[in-house]
Amino acid sequence: MQITTKLRDVRTALANRRTMRVAHRKLAGELASFRTTAERAELDQLLSRHSNEETEVIREILYRQDTVRLQTSGRQTAGMGGFVG
Repeated sequence: MQITTKLRDVRTALANRRTMRVAHRKLAGELASFRTTAERAELDQLLSRHSNEETEVIREILYRQDTVRLQTSGRQTAGMGGFVG
């Protein structure tokens, strides 16, 4: 394989990765707008209509966002000594 072909393949792979990262960030931003219990329940209902394989990326993003929200809310409500009570 020639060096020019290898370079083209690497550039193509990098461009594809960049496109996927942009799409992932956009999806994460859109999913972040579902904050209330009712909105999340509606989203969970929609996701339940599809297989785990189809919704895996969405569920991972939602789990990560929920984890961050819980950590952030825990810090905000922590009392003296860092205990939440």
